[in-house]
Amino acid sequence: MSLTIKYSSLISLANGTGVSNLKVEEKGSVLRVTGIAPSETVKAKLWAEYEKIDPDMRAGDLVLDIEVAAAAAVYEVKKGDTLGKIAKLYPGMTWKKIYEANKEVIKNPDLIFPGQKFKIPT
Repeated sequence: MSLTIKYSSLISLANGTGVSNLKVEEKGSVLRVTGIAPSETVKAKLWAEYEKIDPDMRAGDLVLDIEVAAAAAVYEVKKGDTLGKIAKLYPGMTWKKIYEANKEVIKNPDLIFPGQKFKIPT
């Protein structure tokens, strides 16, 4: 039996729960599944599915290497802030990246208000 078929429910779960950069590679007698889960909960679900397929995890035919995505920082706007000033607080950040990540909150990038909370993309 192909390992991809054996672990098809695990692969489907990874696809259905938003695992990004998902890679499934079968080499010889080992299936390697890697990716980035959007949360610890999703990662735990994947491990639980693996345990259903191989309860004692003795088969040794799967390498499940799933990381959890880093949580985005949240910044609360203070009086006198601009997107440019906020961006300078985070290495490699630009005002445009902050604006793009928060378009649902920021209607005009030149008008931000104290108390607004912005996600700072990673």
